[in-house]
Amino acid sequence: FEDSISVNGVTVLIDPAAVMFLIGSEMDWQEDKFSSGFVFNNPNETARCGCGESFSVEAT
Repeated sequence: FEDSISVNGVTVLIDPAAVMFLIGSEMDWQEDKFSSGFVFNNPNETARCGCGESFSVEAT
């Protein structure tokens, strides 16, 4: 990985081939009674799998 972003002590490594698909994305930490984890909001997303592990973007 060549690109990384560090905020509040958390470093995220980004594959350079994925940067164009992640532009404008927001990442947050969410906790509730049943789970906790990172939540992603990607404005480029056009579809998401049921488990939330992968997403699709419109081809250009």
